Amino acid sequence: MVAGGFGVGKTTMVGAVSEIQPLQTEALMTEASEETDDLTGTPDKVTTTVAMDYGRLTLDDDLVLYLFGTPGQQRFWFMWDDLVRGAIGAVVLADTRRLKDCFPALDYFESCGLPYVVAVNHFVGSERFDPEDVREALTIPAHVPVMIMDARRRISAIETLLALVAHALDVTPE
Repeated sequence: MVAGGFGVGKTTMVGAVSEIQPLQTEALMTEASEETDDLTGTPDKVTTTVAMDYGRLTLDDDLVLYLFGTPGQQRFWFMWDDLVRGAIGAVVLADTRRLKDCFPALDYFESCGLPYVVAVNHFVGSERFDPEDVREALTIPAHVPVMIMDARRRISAIETLLALVAHALDVTPE
């Protein structure tokens, strides 16, 4: 799973790494969402994921990742319970301009016991922070990887997914 707050780069990450044409459920944002969707940091955003993103990445002959990007807005969180079934882990994307937006995803994966990594997706003009500073700000346990990535870059997204697979194997080797 790829999760995080609204506009953090989930759709971008799935699209950058998928070896197939990703399925995206993007819809135009409407006036009805103006009061609920915070466009701070993403004023040019005109679409939003309303169900999920789906992509696939083959890592090895016997290891294929099926990627599910979650919708970021609270009104679509009911989808997460269906998307998490069978998941080996999650990438929680974070935007340092709106760090508090990733708390719901962190809480969700902690509560269901799914291994996760935190990936800070830096945007143009955002302040750069050391991963350990982000760990402290979000109170991420020491065993959970925290990394810096660029959701637009395929290799960066793959490195993040490899870190997730390694972490999931460490936490749940069965």
